[in-house]
Amino acid sequence: MARSYAVVNQKGGVAKTTTVVNLAAIAAMEDLNVLVVDADPQANATSGLGINKGELEYCLYDLLCRFNEGQPGPAVDEVIIPTEIPNLDVLPATIDLAGAQLHLANVMSREMRLRRLLEPIRAAYDLIIIDTAPSLGLLTFNALAAVDQVLIPIQAEYYALEGLSQLIEVMHLVQAEINPALTLAGAVITMYDARTRLADEVVAEVTRNFPGRTFRTKIPRNVRLAEAPSYGLPAVMYDRHCPGSCAYYRLYWEVFEDAQEEGTGSRSE
Repeated sequence: MARSYAVVNQKGGVAKTTTVVNLAAIAAMEDLNVLVVDADPQANATSGLGINKGELEYCLYDLLCRFNEGQPGPAVDEVIIPTEIPNLDVLPATIDLAGAQLHLANVMSREMRLRRLLEPIRAAYDLIIIDTAPSLGLLTFNALAAVDQVLIPIQAEYYALEGLSQLIEVMHLVQAEINPALTLAGAVITMYDARTRLADEVVAEVTRNFPGRTFRTKIPRNVRLAEAPSYGLPAVMYDRHCPGSCAYYRLYWEVFEDAQEEGTGSRSE
């Protein structure tokens, strides 16, 4: 049964999608069967994995809004698309997904839609990673209800922790009411610039707020990380040896391999 993670932060521009596509690509290159679920209407994970959004017949919207309602619509395996990276599939998004919250507003168990549609295919994958929208709306609730663990990217910038207390409250609500197995994998510092005092101050503050749950690996600011999506590639395939890619390899081993050995992941104290 697949291990599953949601990469969540209601702030935009914190490298959620970059983290998702690079960790997924590394896992696939390590011979794991991986599924990326794009639960963000911006669909950046979809395009970042080389999928042309304009050519899609179906996306996650069709599954969430027609699933188990007797409406004509696709099966999950009809929507999942293999990428050009062996072992890596994507359940894609398009801008249509922006209408999901309105469509599901009065639907029973709407927070469980994603969990229910993924259950039949979990056994086909070793790892499922969900990219989430920069909000704490219904799509993010669905992601939290569907996974085992949460990874929170936090940029090493001013106001980095703004709103995170609300995210933690939402996680606790989901644990209490929907998904008691949900746990925090940890927080990862992104956009880190070792030359600035601010970056180290943010690291110290994040570590105080997430004691024992802040990963040692820090993802640096890196031009190649920013360039890779325009080529429809994860940075670890666009430039394997750039500082950003090397950092994601270290993070991969810290998140997934240490988690497998220890059950909670290896993190700074």
